[in-house]
Amino acid sequence: MSEEMLEKLGDKLMFKMKKEEYQTLKEEFDIILKQMDFINNFKDIKEVKPMTFPFEIEREFRIDEVKENLSKEEAFQNTKEVMNNQVKVPKVVE
Repeated sequence: MSEEMLEKLGDKLMFKMKKEEYQTLKEEFDIILKQMDFINNFKDIKEVKPMTFPFEIEREFRIDEVKENLSKEEAFQNTKEVMNNQVKVPKVVE
């Protein structure tokens, strides 16, 4: 991946970095891509089941207990503004 491509992606994501930071990011991407190529060259790699965690763990889940829901009035009591039975928040995307 070239520095120019990283800069274009950064522009699309609306962030800027210094030139040397793009060079560092490019070097890190190169390492990751080499590692992926190395892993993909293992025989029968497509047969290996993906892991979600590096080792087996046993989890004990709590029992779900039905509890009383809040009324609308209780849910909205600490809000600054309510519109159409929803909490109105400031716009965060331009």
